[in-house]
Amino acid sequence: MADTFIPIAPRPSPVKTSGFVPWARRNLFADVRSTVTTLFVAALLLYVLPGLANWVLLRAIFVNDADACQAARGIGACWGVVTEKYRIILFGRYPYEEQWRPLIATSVMLGGLVLSCMRAFWKPWLVLLWVGVLAVFFVLMLGGVFGLSPVRTDLWGGLPLTVMLATLSIFMAFPLAIVVALGRRSHLPAIRSACIVYIELIRGVPLISVLFMASFMFPLFMPQGVTLDVLVRVIVGITLFAAAYMAEIIRGGLQAIPKGQLEAADTLGLSYWQTQRKIVLPQALAMVVPSMMNNFISVFKDTSLVTIVSLYELTGALALALNSDVDWRPFKIEAYIFITLVYFTCCFSMSRYSLWVEKQLSASKAR
Repeated sequence: MADTFIPIAPRPSPVKTSGFVPWARRNLFADVRSTVTTLFVAALLLYVLPGLANWVLLRAIFVNDADACQAARGIGACWGVVTEKYRIILFGRYPYEEQWRPLIATSVMLGGLVLSCMRAFWKPWLVLLWVGVLAVFFVLMLGGVFGLSPVRTDLWGGLPLTVMLATLSIFMAFPLAIVVALGRRSHLPAIRSACIVYIELIRGVPLISVLFMASFMFPLFMPQGVTLDVLVRVIVGITLFAAAYMAEIIRGGLQAIPKGQLEAADTLGLSYWQTQRKIVLPQALAMVVPSMMNNFISVFKDTSLVTIVSLYELTGALALALNSDVDWRPFKIEAYIFITLVYFTCCFSMSRYSLWVEKQLSASKAR
């Protein structure tokens, strides 16, 4: 008897797992609670966004006309305050006719930061590049050479001061934090105790207290006739503060290294510093990249506290620009939104770069 051919019933096509619809089904409409929450948030946005769009864009005033802004109060935003005061907000009390210098100096430093984030530039000569970047920055900002008029550091302000304080503090705090973290795990009681006292002392007080001590109390301990510029004292204060927190982050990574790796390094005859440099630190730092980036972002935002020592960075320069002008003082909200966008752009860029570094490290581990 011949076999009878029985066709197989057709199977459903594979479910698409990429694209917006699968993403929405997985993240926004996965179950009843997720669906209700999504619909509630969508309804709230539909209620809020039209009025917000009217205030931000459609009925806003973009020209620097104080009378027009007064007439539009409560109806539309006054972005004219940014148009009128942006140079003071960005450059503080720096001489008006010389503000091209901080513009170029800040652009050079930001360019150095961008290049430093690219793997192609992770070469030994990157250190020399940063020597040149810092030289250009301080020559332009200080002046007194190449025909540039001298400008005192207490007149620096705005975005250049914020970028410079954050950059130098982070660069100097990172190696100090590594040394302190290693010192806290040292078997030598004197070194371990000194590192513990430093960390606990700094972490036990707010940054504003550290800045106050660095600016007003530290000069009292200097030899007679020796003074340090207030900008130098502020950089030292922020660096010491950031290093204490970063040292604890790095110590957490050091403790996560299996003890067997250290014993294997001893078996191979590696010295202490060879073990730390080739085995321990690369793994420990890779583990704590997200936490370190959080610390970097915190340092960048904490530069706003230097107004206590009369250094007007971005937020201080904003207050300086508005408090002295009665006509534009009522429009602080718009001005603060402007510098919020500046801070958000910088912090979000740092966060995304951290994610990129994590992906690179994950790829190296997978190999």
